[in-house]
Amino acid sequence: MRLSARVDYALRAVIELASAGDGPVTSERIARAQEIPPKFCESILLQLRRGGVVFAQRGPDGGYWLARPAEQISLVEVVEVIDGPLGSPRAAQADAPLGAAHALQQVWTAVEESERAILTQVTIAHVIAGVLPEPVAAHLPLAAS
Repeated sequence: MRLSARVDYALRAVIELASAGDGPVTSERIARAQEIPPKFCESILLQLRRGGVVFAQRGPDGGYWLARPAEQISLVEVVEVIDGPLGSPRAAQADAPLGAAHALQQVWTAVEESERAILTQVTIAHVIAGVLPEPVAAHLPLAAS
């Protein structure tokens, strides 16, 4: 799976908002903290607002804040607000592997479904805490000792 720079920046912006606590946070502060080009950051935040992930308030005390608690915002939601729905499994593709390579189709479908499952299960709160949900963490390789 390849995530666009826009999705990466959007996730970083949402994580920054979640870790900032209560009250509005300016796009300038988010851009500076996450090293996101300021105009790009503003554009992403507007898209997140339209997608219902963040709220915005104008004015001297304005800024952005999460529309819901970080525990209720999954990574897949942010990805899909920015880039649209994740692609359908390769099973729908016309150029599916043939003959001896036919089973390769099942591998690609499983990979894509696993990616979607992970992005659905992991929330912004998980990322901030640095602790993945058990079903996701169970698939990580053990650290070398």
